[in-house]
Amino acid sequence: MPRVLSALIGLMLCAPAWALTGNAPPASGFAARPLVMIVDPRGDLCTGTALARDLVLTAAHCVTGKLAYQVKTFQGGQTISVHGVALHPGFNLASYAASRATADIALLKLSAPLNDLIMPAKLAPDRRVAAGETLTIAGFGVTAAGTARGLGLPRMATLTVTGKPGGLQIRLLDPATRNLRIGLGACTGDSGAPAFEPASGGVIGVVSWSTAPADEEGCGGLTGVTPLLLYRAWIVDTARKFNSPLAP
Repeated sequence: MPRVLSALIGLMLCAPAWALTGNAPPASGFAARPLVMIVDPRGDLCTGTALARDLVLTAAHCVTGKLAYQVKTFQGGQTISVHGVALHPGFNLASYAASRATADIALLKLSAPLNDLIMPAKLAPDRRVAAGETLTIAGFGVTAAGTARGLGLPRMATLTVTGKPGGLQIRLLDPATRNLRIGLGACTGDSGAPAFEPASGGVIGVVSWSTAPADEEGCGGLTGVTPLLLYRAWIVDTARKFNSPLAP
């Protein structure tokens, strides 16, 4: 069953979390520049992607509560309050909880612009991905089971598209472990993280869930991504309504 990937920081020492990206390197280049953390008063942490200086893309299931969300550039770095939250109208929390594909996409309007450490990402070309191609994910999740190790430090991993990818869901796996044993992949703290198309460096999807190997609950097996293919027009239109138009 897919596992929710938002991280409850206060309980992290008790959380049965396998490595977000195992021994993956720190995020760098196009995968690092737009990354931000999304936190709330309860200590929940998700990952987001700046699409403009005051606009962040993330997973809808990360921001369903009526809470005072904040965006941080890094641990101890710039903190900005979220002024507005827009969930895609097709998102259904019950479907998400039941492991059914849904429009797990949200945009956050910030109360002030991000600093120059952040370079907003562009959306990838509008297309379907194919099995066998690679995508790069990057996020702030944990890197060791049952600990808070690595939480809040951005890392990246290049994973392979598997199965029959469509407009509603993309499944990724570590090509070295093939979902047979624990490998690289998203985990606790990585919900909302971007999936990049390496060729263009553009965002092509948002991380929604993970499994342990053999489709068990956990991490290190499959990483589930909500592709932006069906939601691109909504993202562009909502950004415009937030007065944060996207770069062409």
